[in-house]
Amino acid sequence: MASLPSVAVNGTLKLDSEFRKQPTAFLPSEKSSSVSYQKTYRVTHLDGISEPKSLDFREALSMIRESASIGSTYYVHLLQECIDKKSASEAEMVHAHIMKTGTHEDLFVSTFLVNVYVKCGSMENARQVFDNLPRRNVVAWTTLMTGYVHNLQPELAIQVFQEMLEAGAYPTNYTLGIAINACSSLASVKMGEQIHAYTIKYRIDFDTSIGNSLCSLYSKCRHLESSVKAFKKISEKNVISWTAVISACGDNGEAARGLGFFTEMICEGIEPNEFTLTSVLSLCCVMLAFGVGTQVHSLSIKLGYETILPIKNSIMYLYLKCGWIKEARKLFERMEVVNLVTWNAMIAGHAQMMNLEGDDVSAYQSGIEALNIFSKLNRSGLKPDLFTFSSILAVCSSLVALEQGEQTHAQTIKTGFLSDVVVGTSLINMYNKCGSIEKASKAFIEMPTRTLISWTSMITGLAQHGRTQQALQLFDDMRLAGVRPNQITFVGVLSACSHAGMVNEALSYFELMQKEYKIKPVMDHFACLIDMFVRLDRLDEAFDFIKKMDFEPSEFIWSILIAGCRSHGNLELGFYAAEQLIKLKPKDTETYVLLLNMYLSAGRWKDVSRVRKMMKEENLGKLKDWSWISIKDKVYSFKPNDKSDPQNADVYKSLESLIVQAKSFGYESLETLMVTDEDEEKASSSSSYYHSEKLAVTFGLLNTPSAAPIRVIKNVIMCRDCHNFVKIISLLTAREITIRDSKRLHKIVNGQCSCGDFGGLL
Repeated sequence: MASLPSVAVNGTLKLDSEFRKQPTAFLPSEKSSSVSYQKTYRVTHLDGISEPKSLDFREALSMIRESASIGSTYYVHLLQECIDKKSASEAEMVHAHIMKTGTHEDLFVSTFLVNVYVKCGSMENARQVFDNLPRRNVVAWTTLMTGYVHNLQPELAIQVFQEMLEAGAYPTNYTLGIAINACSSLASVKMGEQIHAYTIKYRIDFDTSIGNSLCSLYSKCRHLESSVKAFKKISEKNVISWTAVISACGDNGEAARGLGFFTEMICEGIEPNEFTLTSVLSLCCVMLAFGVGTQVHSLSIKLGYETILPIKNSIMYLYLKCGWIKEARKLFERMEVVNLVTWNAMIAGHAQMMNLEGDDVSAYQSGIEALNIFSKLNRSGLKPDLFTFSSILAVCSSLVALEQGEQTHAQTIKTGFLSDVVVGTSLINMYNKCGSIEKASKAFIEMPTRTLISWTSMITGLAQHGRTQQALQLFDDMRLAGVRPNQITFVGVLSACSHAGMVNEALSYFELMQKEYKIKPVMDHFACLIDMFVRLDRLDEAFDFIKKMDFEPSEFIWSILIAGCRSHGNLELGFYAAEQLIKLKPKDTETYVLLLNMYLSAGRWKDVSRVRKMMKEENLGKLKDWSWISIKDKVYSFKPNDKSDPQNADVYKSLESLIVQAKSFGYESLETLMVTDEDEEKASSSSSYYHSEKLAVTFGLLNTPSAAPIRVIKNVIMCRDCHNFVKIISLLTAREITIRDSKRLHKIVNGQCSCGDFGGLL
């Protein structure tokens, strides 16, 4: 974009004199027409002043067709009604008569005509009238610029602004504010900085409208400090100024700072408006600041904004994010008018609750409720948008709800949102996490536009499903398409190599990432390489890589080493890795149980007692094992060895039969260590016959069609015994069985698991 031309102006830039001039009245004289006025309406001047007038547009239009001469003020009345009706076609009729009578030579009428076309959204006509003006004042220039900004053509607004300066016209403060808004729409910080320099040169950067526009521009361009400086420079800050800086902080990830500005605003005695309150409530959502949010809620009631829908939506979403589900639902049910934002907030809020719930069954129920709300939305008559679909697909991913995900996919096709890149990428993620890599690939291929996130999601999905060659081929295709990979892309590539044990290729990609793309390795890259060496029983090389890292190993890396050491029989290194993991996660019951089982299998009873003592000191109880399965939108949950429910009698009987069949195929039950509720200091070897995932899988076999896949969610890591058992059951029943535990997705088909039997199993 070209630089701004220089305009020589002496002294402080002030409002153009013509910008301030307004006609005293637009009344037609009684002598000029004999039309009877029957319709009351208001004439709005350029200065915002309105006057009540009466006119019947059809009769007036008929009259001007018959009359050869009409007063200029008479046209203004007709054009004003065109604005009120947003009728460009009627404006064209009046315009034709203006040309016929020669009234277009009147500067005020012609300038007003530009404004009419702008307000009616007919920018081509507005530009044509503007180009034919007998002379152009600042009002005309500013009106045309405003039209281009409001009609989503900011680049043309900047072009007009440059033409204005080259013509030697002097912009007003309002003109400069519009130009800055155009830069904001274009996210062009460089052009914005040039206009900012222009305002500094003529000492008007303190102006309120200019400062407000600059604050918003820098915020949108991610220059928060510049945004705050522009705000502080404003000499007379109004509510728009404060709202702009509060929103800027929220948009740039500094919610606490935004709340600080809100506090200053209240202390300054500035009364917030609905937009301020909505922005502040958004900050409270980010910070989960429920206490502050309730105070803002009270303030909105005090100021009379409690009935405004955006504020209601924001308050409801705050309650949802902070876990106050019942209060949010009550607010939702009391709302007489709702919009799509309301529904989206309810769905997104319940999706968020899945991460905040204290136990996994409650989280699952929150996800099911989100699906129910989505169904109600579809019945309400409103049509979901891309935000709705993205949220609901994320819920389906978390629930491993493939059927509901497929239904949502069909709906995106029907409504035309499938072409949206955000929805398309959400579909890929959903299918990947639900274990259907084939459908994820199909969704990827059908995407009309692919972004870096789309490519990366597909590469990562292929890697997680053990499709190494496809993942690497797709990476090559991505580079040929001119898409530059990022850190996450290389995590997917290295993961694919790790899964296949391709050491040379992995090291080559690791070097390519650093030398060609200048990407510095992070923890996840090292984790992939360490995982690869561990899978190949090259434990010494894995530990050597740990020594090369500039940071301490993460819990994921220690978990990989534990799994590898157990698989390859190197218990001493496994004990060391487990102890390191406990240091990182001193409150994690799973890690302690894993270490206890390792010490138990090695017969190291002193260490068993030591770890039990540590668990008591950390106040850790029993490892709560839950599994659940959804059948026809109803959730069935299971606990291990729980025979209290008489309805489970058939499940236990069927499970015992399956165990007998599995033993004929070589299955041998393994003993695992359990910490009991009765005495946490005692640990005993107990059969894993009735672990929760076995019960859930058995229930699924009994209650679904013979060829239907079974999908179970488990809140903790699967044990080796259950993993072996489910593999054999998938072979016996010819079923696809997917179990998502706390660490990974296990997709088991014909006795083979997607984890390659190398998961972090208990």
